[in-house]
Amino acid sequence: MSMMNTVNGATMHNMDKPLATFNGGLHPSEHKYLSTSTGISTLEQCKQYIFPLQQHIGAISQPLVKPGDKVLKGQMLAQPGDMISAAIHSPVSGLVTDIKPHEIPHISGLTDLCFFIENDFKNEWIERQPIGDEYNQSTSSTLRKIIRDAGIVGLGGATFPAAVKQTEVNVNTLILNGVECEPYITCDDVLMRERAEQVLSGAEIISHIIKARQCIIAIEDNKPEAIKAIGQVIKKDGTGFFQIKVIPTVYPSGSEKQLIKIITGKEVPEGRYPAELGVLCHNVATAYAVHRAINCAEPLISRICTITGHGIKHPQNIEVLIGTPIQSCIEHCGGYTDNSDELIMGGPMMGFSLNTDTLPVVKATNCLLATAYKAELETVTKKRQHLPCIRCGRCVDVCPVRLLPQQLYWYASSKNIDRLKQHHLFDCIECGCCAYVCPSNIPLVQYYRFAKTTIHQQQREHKASDIARQRHEANQARKEKIKREREEKLRKKREMLKNKAINSKNTNSKTETSKDNKKAVIAEAIARAQAKKATRDKTT
Repeated sequence: MSMMNTVNGATMHNMDKPLATFNGGLHPSEHKYLSTSTGISTLEQCKQYIFPLQQHIGAISQPLVKPGDKVLKGQMLAQPGDMISAAIHSPVSGLVTDIKPHEIPHISGLTDLCFFIENDFKNEWIERQPIGDEYNQSTSSTLRKIIRDAGIVGLGGATFPAAVKQTEVNVNTLILNGVECEPYITCDDVLMRERAEQVLSGAEIISHIIKARQCIIAIEDNKPEAIKAIGQVIKKDGTGFFQIKVIPTVYPSGSEKQLIKIITGKEVPEGRYPAELGVLCHNVATAYAVHRAINCAEPLISRICTITGHGIKHPQNIEVLIGTPIQSCIEHCGGYTDNSDELIMGGPMMGFSLNTDTLPVVKATNCLLATAYKAELETVTKKRQHLPCIRCGRCVDVCPVRLLPQQLYWYASSKNIDRLKQHHLFDCIECGCCAYVCPSNIPLVQYYRFAKTTIHQQQREHKASDIARQRHEANQARKEKIKREREEKLRKKREMLKNKAINSKNTNSKTETSKDNKKAVIAEAIARAQAKKATRDKTT
């Protein structure tokens, strides 16, 4: 069965066969209308910017500047610390005033090492050399290096370094994820509405890098304006390389594995990667950042962020420089309402509470959600005292990964690490569906996150212990080797001295024998001489 419709002449394919579905899922209230009534606005520059060195999955970035250094806009402040890492750049020109620990917007609520830059408002850029339309004459490794040096990470929330994902070449299909299924968040929606051509430009570049044969743009059916905008660009392109797949509105259809299942009908096996199915997924905002890096030589120094919720006076989407204090974003949107309550980074399902708005915007900041008292916020989990689990099984019904959230909860609360691993804790995508439907108000995802952190900590401790043991064993082996080498040297020396003594004795013996032989020869010669003389005497 073929499912197609047309938007302004552009064909939208919902596959040549019906779209697949995934297990579980929800239909929470969306509240997206709050921030889509206006276009993307630009936040004015601030006096000071703060940049955590850890804004991505992987190794922490390594500083390239020090306090007192002057920097230019777009200058690299820190380079990738390892293969899986990302660079950090200054979004303004100014002065590095300090590098010190500072609280960061992270679920842990801990501090991290951060740059502090004072803006000089001169807006002086580093020297730039855009590649532009000639990118298709560049090799994949060349483009990947540019993307890596531009500090681009997954902007859908995962913040995995984009260049690392693009090392998978000859992938059949690039899926551009514009689903944006979480309530309240609309930054991807407005990005596709207003900058569709640049989004597809980035997709073309990524497709060139991985040698993809087709690009599918997945958009939820609750975003008709984004579908229309992307459709118009596809029609203008006319190559047939791009397709739009309209996805039914079900949370969490935007999760990578669930989206792949919907589009291809195939499930990514446990512990495997989408590339093994010939698929690579990137967020639409990531594709836009790739376009800016290649065509404008602009590193990732800004992003679109949704400022929304019933606790914000004028919810909207803003383009904000990385490192901007969150407080400035809130003020740009009119400030808080009188009944504002909790400030959340991210959406209501997968986001986390912030203790203060003095924290900086980071690469992962796709949404700042301010809740309000007495507002109809069905999707926001309130700080309620949770009750004992009644084993109703609702969490199992909605889990998109087919886990047993109830069992995971028991094992997480009892810190039974072995059983958690047996029940595939790390397959949990932390979508929050289980906590949303729980009638006992149990913050299930918090238990899972804590358990994952505990396991990771244990693994780090075991790794450190193994390294210490290996170092000790290597040290012992080195000492044993030195001892053996010393003993061998002493043995050889003793043998050498012994042989020398023997040789010396033999030499002396041979010398004495030689002297005796010489004396005998001399005596014989004398005797012969005397005999000859005696013979001559007789003759005369």
